[in-house]
Amino acid sequence: MIQADGLSIAYQGHPLFREASFSIQEGERCGLVGRNGSGKTTLFRILTGEETEDAGNIAIRKNYSIGVLNQHIKFTKPTLIEEAALGLRPQDQDSLYKVETILFGLGFKDEDMERGIQEFSGGYQLRLHLAKVLVSEPNCLLLDEPTNYLDIVSIRWFQRFLQQWKGEFVLISHDREFMDSVTTHTMGIHRQKVRKYKGDTVNFFDKILQEEEIHEKTRANIEKKRSHAQSFIDRFGASAAKAAQAQSRQKLLQRIPTLEKLKEIYNLDFHFNEAFFPGKLMIEAADLSFSYEPNSAKPLIENLSFSVAKGERIAIVGKNGRGKSTILRLLAQELKPQSGNLKASENLRIGYFGQTNINRLHPKHSIEEEISAANPTLNKTEVKRICGLMMFSDDKANKLTSVLSGGEKSRVLLGKILSSPCNLLLLDEPTHHLDMESIEALIDALEEFEGAVILVTHSELILKRLALDKMIVCRQGQQEVFLGAYEDFIDKDGWHDEADMAPKKVKGDQQKSKQQRADLINARSKAIKPLDQEIASKELLISQLENQQQHANAELLKMSQGGNSMTIQELSKAIAARSKSIDNLYEELEKLMQKREKVHAEFNTSIITPDLGQKTR
Repeated sequence: MIQADGLSIAYQGHPLFREASFSIQEGERCGLVGRNGSGKTTLFRILTGEETEDAGNIAIRKNYSIGVLNQHIKFTKPTLIEEAALGLRPQDQDSLYKVETILFGLGFKDEDMERGIQEFSGGYQLRLHLAKVLVSEPNCLLLDEPTNYLDIVSIRWFQRFLQQWKGEFVLISHDREFMDSVTTHTMGIHRQKVRKYKGDTVNFFDKILQEEEIHEKTRANIEKKRSHAQSFIDRFGASAAKAAQAQSRQKLLQRIPTLEKLKEIYNLDFHFNEAFFPGKLMIEAADLSFSYEPNSAKPLIENLSFSVAKGERIAIVGKNGRGKSTILRLLAQELKPQSGNLKASENLRIGYFGQTNINRLHPKHSIEEEISAANPTLNKTEVKRICGLMMFSDDKANKLTSVLSGGEKSRVLLGKILSSPCNLLLLDEPTHHLDMESIEALIDALEEFEGAVILVTHSELILKRLALDKMIVCRQGQQEVFLGAYEDFIDKDGWHDEADMAPKKVKGDQQKSKQQRADLINARSKAIKPLDQEIASKELLISQLENQQQHANAELLKMSQGGNSMTIQELSKAIAARSKSIDNLYEELEKLMQKREKVHAEFNTSIITPDLGQKTR
């Protein structure tokens, strides 16, 4: 389908990748990963012919077409149907029925055809952009961060769409869970090389880690051989008796290859600096209401009440435009409620990461100056240390904020939070411009932080990873407080909006009824229950055996100080056998957990299954 051989490209003498060779075969859905700036988008531009490689070539099968879904969506026509028709091939310009068929398949209605594009939500604008790509009848999709600026409901819809796509695609996404749920292969740009493996990102990064370990062991062995050979030459090179051997070693030394030590790859490596909080209750909000239009009959935030306790993890979720960021701004006291009370403890110290804060970085300040301004008590060494933690070491810390990318600005904001101790983090989409490795580092830091965390995110990976105590669910015209974790929310309540997001058939067939959904949820519970019971049984048995092992090891230590050798031998055999049993149980437990995840995922996909209509090829 697509074959790349020996691709190389560099900018201003800095190579992005060298001699990259890979192929995209029929039916492959490939995730493309790599650090920010590694060349992922550049590779897309080479595949589409927008950019020319310095070396190598791209071969694409005859009549094989590529559709590009960019992360920046632009529209130029006044109505939905006119904009979607722009995707038609030149020979199909009069075939508006093709456009309507795809629009209907993606959930649009007759009355939407003449509506203005700005009237639609971000999720439906993505569908329009996708419709323009599909009417060109592509064989392969190139998807560059397609979920950027989408809300969680739209992301879940798009995930189901890609799971049902029959052609090929290559996907760039910082959302690891989203990528792994829709791809068959993972390709990555790492140390200026492109590698491709079957499987998910976990498998890909495991392979990379193994390669680097093998490289380092091989390099160490080679250096050892070179050192021994050089040592012999240095000692006996001038000796007539050893001249032949020294000359032989010199030739050997010339044949021994040299492997460079791998350069350190910088990762975010930090923890949030916690300010002491003596009490338990941090914030209490009672009947908060707020509107950007004071005379509005229906406020954006209405009668919202909740509390924040020390150590709590709270997520604010919902579709775009439902007031999520506004709630954070109220808590940060950037906005004042029009009614209700917001009581904060005098010991509260807030670290606030807001989308609007990125625009407030002083364009003429360096990174170092921004960090220093956040806490003037820090000395230069401490400021430099925080810059380094945020991957701005040495001269990089002197860069002006005006020339930084979105991801770099996000890291500056995180650095400003680190510069001052806090006990409550308010985070508004903190992962938006971060790559996968940086997101993992951030999640680890949030898990270790002992203060409270309130965050707005559309990432289901984060919502599942953090042990949420409660959620503020922002729906149309109201906010609800849900006590429990995200998966509990999906099981018990779910996204009411998904019924509207599910694409409809062209002929207007009805969606699954509430009863069907309830039946599927019940069936999922029945399927998962025996697995949960077996998992609990294995965990209990492992716990019992590990306790026995602990006592046996203590007994063995005691006996080894003067006990009977026969008893010691029997104890050692029992410990070894028990250890093997524990290892086997862990393997069985892992298989059960994987089986449970698979069953859960299969039922979740079926609970609201979109019918995308017939794919045109």
